[in-house]
Amino acid sequence: MTETHPELFRLSAAALAEKLAAREVTAVEVTQAHLDRIAAVDGQVNAFLHVNAEEALAVAAEVDAIRAAGGPAAEELHVLAGVPIAVKDLIVTIGQPTTAGSKILEGWYSPYDATVVERLRAAKMPILGKTNLDEFAMGSSTEHSAYGPTHNPWDLERIPGGSGGGSAAAVAAFEAPLALGTDTGGSIRQPGAVTGTVGVKPTYGGVSRYGAIAMASSLDQIGPVSRTVLDSALLHQLIGGHDPRDSTSLPDPLEDLVAAARTGNVEGMKIGIIKELHGEGYQAGVENRFNEALKLLKGAGAEIIEVSCPNFKYALGAYYLIMPSEASSNLAKFDGVRFGLRALPKDAPLTIERVMAATRAAGFGDEVKRRIILGTYALSAGYYDAYYGSAQKVRTLIQRDFDAAFAQADVLISPTAPTTAFKLGEKLNDPLAMYLNDVATIPANMAGVPGLSLPGGLADEDGLPVGVQLLAPARQDARLYRVGAVLESLLEAQWGGPLLDRAPALTAPSPTDSSTAGSSSSAGAALSHGGSH
Repeated sequence: MTETHPELFRLSAAALAEKLAAREVTAVEVTQAHLDRIAAVDGQVNAFLHVNAEEALAVAAEVDAIRAAGGPAAEELHVLAGVPIAVKDLIVTIGQPTTAGSKILEGWYSPYDATVVERLRAAKMPILGKTNLDEFAMGSSTEHSAYGPTHNPWDLERIPGGSGGGSAAAVAAFEAPLALGTDTGGSIRQPGAVTGTVGVKPTYGGVSRYGAIAMASSLDQIGPVSRTVLDSALLHQLIGGHDPRDSTSLPDPLEDLVAAARTGNVEGMKIGIIKELHGEGYQAGVENRFNEALKLLKGAGAEIIEVSCPNFKYALGAYYLIMPSEASSNLAKFDGVRFGLRALPKDAPLTIERVMAATRAAGFGDEVKRRIILGTYALSAGYYDAYYGSAQKVRTLIQRDFDAAFAQADVLISPTAPTTAFKLGEKLNDPLAMYLNDVATIPANMAGVPGLSLPGGLADEDGLPVGVQLLAPARQDARLYRVGAVLESLLEAQWGGPLLDRAPALTAPSPTDSSTAGSSSSAGAALSHGGSH
């Protein structure tokens, strides 16, 4: 398919919003440009599980009609009205399937919208479709999706991170200017690091989780995926704020995150290097780019200090007890009785217990089964205090480490992930090696503090993206945007433009060339024209 307005899909959300407000382009043109881009390249990337073309174009046309009519309605349009967005397929949407990347929910349509989706619709943002993920958000590579892996646009033989690799890859491949993800142990920030995009995990409770299919309720958080810090601030400002339907939603009014992203000043701020989250075990190219980022911040007037968080070394072990325990409880609802897949046992008798066993055996993938078994064991009689209870005590120690660190520094900094993107299949048979990818991101989820990952450059060894992570105290998300925008500006000045401008170009393969499309070629091509799994 020929791409229309090829320049439009490369623009940031903020730049698109300005052009739309000035009526230099129409929302239909912008949306169609992204739909054409999806049709052209998603056969190689497999970022989308469902493309929502008809509804997206209808919303775009509505925005254009309001702007053309002028008057109060046009003046009241949200700044992001007409800017397209993709939504992780863990967040429920009316009129589109929500699968959580699992066969157990294949073809399931939610009867209601998540709160964040309601806010997107109220702002009249065209929803391009639903993005791929590790099944029920369980994974660090988007290889555990029941609908095939997503490929990293920088190198189609490598992972895009996980669990939200679909959202990050869609933004990195210029298929969407913005996306929503969920972050339980780094599933927004780690994909951001390995795809050269910006990913934000808000303060726990700062964005409503109502309508996000729960994996680990005390850890899950919805957040923005974008190509710039300002774009993430614009989306975060829209989706954030109190929601009475979410019992964990914070009642605090949201700070002006967009203003923080536009401040552009870190002079006098104290930025703490977390001693335990860099150095040994981190790829040399990751460390080099991290050290360069520190020099740039120091040159901009920030004071760089070192802080120690000694209990962070226990975070990974504690997380992999708390998360599967909560997941085993949350996923008990998928029983073949109420909704989703129902598999019947091959022989009599036909009981609820046997239907449940057959359904879960057929519907869940290996990684989900692994975590359910681990979590159920940790919660079982005689082991609860030894495993789950002890992990919660470690969680308290991690929170105290953060409190002590933030008493010394305004913002903390570390690499987002210890390595760049590894090759597809490289760690599938080694779950522990896979889990280590989240070593730097997990502490923020354990303590509920906000985190932001932004592109830090390309590693010397492989020319792949590296992420820099910023962490702030709970409810102080604005600090992330203030520091992140300054660092982004300094880095882009050093590179001569955005990092994604240096990514290899993705072009539509010819009809006879399937060698570059990978295992997702046929599925992705079908989805690009509006189909769904």
